[in-house]
Amino acid sequence: MMTDTAAQVLLNTAHTAIEHALDQLPYSPAPREEQLLNERAGCFVTLKINEQLRGCIGNFQSRRPLYQEVALMAVAAATQDPRFSPLTRTELELVRIEITVLSPLEKISGPDDIIIGQHGIYLEHGINRGVLLPQVAAEHCWDALTFLRQTCNKAGLSADMWQAPDTELYRFSGEIITEKA
Repeated sequence: MMTDTAAQVLLNTAHTAIEHALDQLPYSPAPREEQLLNERAGCFVTLKINEQLRGCIGNFQSRRPLYQEVALMAVAAATQDPRFSPLTRTELELVRIEITVLSPLEKISGPDDIIIGQHGIYLEHGINRGVLLPQVAAEHCWDALTFLRQTCNKAGLSADMWQAPDTELYRFSGEIITEKA
């Protein structure tokens, strides 16, 4: 469980990393003493402006401490999400940062293994991969079957491809840290 202090450190790290990237300045977050911030955990950084998605990139596994991973994913969400042009300096003042710290992946078989609002979905079928974070289904009022179908769509697959025998299906949970508006 993330403390308020640790959550604020991660939000500040993400914001500072984006700011430095937009100014084309190097940034390496200062080492942290908190054990939780030094664990190796996957995370996603989501950027929103007026509650509209503006970038989201993450990683399920990390070879570096969480605080460093957050910095890297924040910059990637701001500058490398292929769905959006890079964030501008003006937009930085409007953006709200959301960090989702991920649990390990757990293999599942279908919708009965998914609790809406608690689990996210990751699926693989051949070279196609799709992921939707736990908060997505709750925000859209989806049931578990719709959540699976939408994850297939995100992966570029037909909606019921999650049922194919060669599709690998996983769930994960995430602790969500949201910047106050």
